[in-house]
Parts: sequence; structure tokens; C-alpha cells
Amino acid sequence: MKTIKEINEKIKKGEAVVVTAEEMIKIVEEEGAKRAADYVDVVTTGTFGAMCSSGVFINFGHSDPPIKMLKIYLNNVQAYGGLAAVDTYIGATQPNEDPDVDIDYGGAHVIEDLVRGKEVELYAEGYTTDCYPRKDICVKISLDDVNQAIMVNPRNCYQTYAAATNSREEKIYTYMGILLPEFNNVHYSGAGQLNPLQNDYSPETKTFNTIGVGTKIFLAGAEGFVIGEGTQHNPPFGTLMVKGNLKEMSPEFLRAATMPKYGPTLYIGVGIPIPVLNEEIAKRTAIRDRDIEVPIYDYGVPRRERPLVGKTNYEELRDGKIVLNVEIDGKRVEKEVKTGPVSSYKKAREVAEELKRRILEGSFLLTERVAPLGKGEFKPMRSPITLVRDVIKREPIVAKLGISIEEAAKILMNNNINHLPIVDEHGKIVGIVTSWDIAKAVAEKKRKIEEIMTRNVVTARKDEPIDEVARKMCRYDISGLPVIDENNRVVGVVTSEDLSRLLGGRK
Repeated sequence: MKTIKEINEKIKKGEAVVVTAEEMIKIVEEEGAKRAADYVDVVTTGTFGAMCSSGVFINFGHSDPPIKMLKIYLNNVQAYGGLAAVDTYIGATQPNEDPDVDIDYGGAHVIEDLVRGKEVELYAEGYTTDCYPRKDICVKISLDDVNQAIMVNPRNCYQTYAAATNSREEKIYTYMGILLPEFNNVHYSGAGQLNPLQNDYSPETKTFNTIGVGTKIFLAGAEGFVIGEGTQHNPPFGTLMVKGNLKEMSPEFLRAATMPKYGPTLYIGVGIPIPVLNEEIAKRTAIRDRDIEVPIYDYGVPRRERPLVGKTNYEELRDGKIVLNVEIDGKRVEKEVKTGPVSSYKKAREVAEELKRRILEGSFLLTERVAPLGKGEFKPMRSPITLVRDVIKREPIVAKLGISIEEAAKILMNNNINHLPIVDEHGKIVGIVTSWDIAKAVAEKKRKIEEIMTRNVVTARKDEPIDEVARKMCRYDISGLPVIDENNRVVGVVTSEDLSRLLGGRK
């Protein structure tokens, strides 16, 4: 048994044995956990990925005359103004107020610009008081100009991050990147065997061996601290709440990015030293990628509880391809698909190596935690939801291939509808026509329904949220969607009129 105090004494004397988590794997495999625990003092870990739940508290100092800031913008990105007169919090995912810029430059980009030494424009408005007579201000500031810039991130350093794929017939844009149609790729995130929380976790107790409140960490190039468990902390999907001085951070370990058609995010490098106090800790710090299970979820289903497609591990994911057992067009098939990371293992390794270097040179000492991390709690929001099944009230009216345009027009008129799904002999959807299509067909003297129907039909499912249906109508500029079952048979139609009645409180 060793203590952190004893290890720190060895660090000060230059006698500590420090290895990265990757190096520890080989040591334990060759010499066993007991011998490794005897002579290895510290194992360094690292992760580098998109950590959306991040941001910075900034104190600007008082202007002359003073202002009580209420609406605050940094390079046209809004920051929170509900603190004291010249304090603010800017979140990494806040988009730009300029609609032409929008998500291409957000809070994360402001933070990186400040770390790079660039000036940003501060514009603020407030209401006047006797002690704060100024109404607005517009100045250029840099990181050197502000009193404090303290990064406080509510949720960083995910222990394990679920992988993502997409069952839809179109690609989708998510915080896991662009997911291709029909399960054609799998994206994943996380450092696996280098991850700090993986290396410190006890599966038996579902707690962490050494990491807790007060643990000193490497945070984007600066010294930081764990200030508690992060939001949505739920081991083995643990998270950390962390803080550090933005003025000491490096752009080498802090990068802004924009996920296409999703929003800004901030890539951060986090490294934590694990003191090897006993054999059990030594054994855990030798965890391998193949030992870490990663669930794969279908992000094509826009629900809180996404379907589980399968399970894998980081070793298989890093191989670049994986075999999924999925259902396509009603048939269960095995499909080999490409995998891709949305985090950087290379940068995670650099974090672990840099932390190792600092400990070996004696500039980074370990700290005792003052309290363990809290227990996991991951409750869903109690929120009302309206599904497509709640909106469709009558049996679908459809027509089969081969009918004339005149017959289709009569069906629309007699049933007072504007959307007519076209089905094949098995009842599966093959197209759709609208009253506008009919009017256009008459003007152009078309005769066959096949000539005018839309073949690439945008559809909905009965268990789909109505919010997603409204988004589809807006995206594709359409006014109705056929509702289909798992066999592509039409079970209803949902229209913009249905949505209007729903919003108006009429069923």
C-alpha cells in the first residue's frame, strides 16, 4: 500500500515511476498487477473530444461610468447576463446572433479566440441605476484585459459514450456527426483505454477509486480541478464537473468546431493522474479497449429512448469497420459498415504524455480528493409528448397504381382531402399525389398517375413525435405525410391541417 503523500515525495525527488495508461497495459500483461503496483507510482490518462457542456465565467472589470450589464454579446454571440454587473457566462454551444453566421461561429469559437490571444468585441446593454448610469458599451477586449476567465464545465470527460448509427432513408446531422442512411456508418466517441474514468472505475462498487472532489487534473493545458460529478453522471457512464483558469490554457488542447447543421462545440483535452495505491488500482489502470463495452443506438429514431442496434467495444470500433445485424426493408441482414471517431485518440495520447512529462519534471503534484463523486442519477424529463398515432383519426384513403388522373381527382374531391398515397398490389407505398399535382396534370394534359406522382415519398411512423413531423414538413416544404408501418403499408396520413388543429387545441 502506498499513499498520495508518499508518491508526491517521490515526484519531488525525481524518483517517481510514471507511465501512461497505454504503457500500463503492457506492464501488467507481462509482470502482473501485483508487481506493477509495487513499482509504478502514477498512471496518466487522457481524453480529447467534443465537450458541449462547457463554458467560461468572465469578469470584465468596471467601465467608467459603470454599467450593469444585462444583454451581453462577445463577437455577436450572446452570453448570460443574469449575474452581477460585469460578470457573465458564455456557453460553448451558443450560436451567433447573425443569421448569416449562425452556428458557424459560436461560443466555442469566442473561447478559442480568447485563448489564442485575439481581441473580441464586447457589446453590452443594461438598465440605468444611480450607481450604474451607463446604458450600453462597445469595446474590444482580450484575455489579458479581463480580471478573471474561469472555465467551469458542468459535464466533461464521459466515461463511455454510446455509438450512433442511422436507420432512416436519408442522412441525418447530429452531435455525433453526419450519419448516413440505412445503417451505412457508425460514429463513436471517447478515448477508451486512455479514458480517466475508465482507468479509475471499480465495476464491483460502481464507484471511483481515487478521482473525486478536489482531484487536480490537466484541463486544456492548464491545471484544473474536479469540483464534483458532472450532470447526467451515471456510472459506467460517469461524467465530471471541472474548472480551470482559461488564461493558462493552450489552443493545442482546446479547439472550437461546428457539427454540420447541428451547432458549435468545444473540443477539450482532459488528463487525470491515477495514483497506483494498491494492486486493484494497478489492475484497473490496465483496462484495454476490447474490455470496454459500447452500445450502438439508432439515432434515426428521434426519441429519448432510441432503439439499441447492438453492442461492440473500442477495439472493434477503432478497426474502421464493424458488422451490424439490422433490419432493412423488412429483412434481417448482416451488414459491414465503416466506423469513424468524432473524438481524437491521437490527441488523447498527447494529453496523457504531456501530463506524464509534467509529473516527471516535478511541476505537477497529485492531490487527495476531499470527497468521492456522488452516485449516479439519470432521470428523464417529465414532459408531455404527442405522437403521430394521437393525430391520425381515420382509416387511410389510398389508391392503387394504374388509376387515371380523373379517378384520383374524384377520390380527393369526394373525401375532401388533398393528399392521396399510391400503393402497389401489396398495399406498400410507392408514391403520392396532391390536389396541386392533379391541377398541374390537367393543365399539362397528363393522363397516367405514374406520370405525376412523387415517388420519393417523405413518410412518418405512428410512434414518431409530432414535432419531428412538423420539422419534416418545414424541411421539405410539404403539407402532408403518409404514415406507414414496418412493412411500408399506409396506415394513415398526417397533414398541416392536423397540426394546426392540434396547436389550436382542437382534436
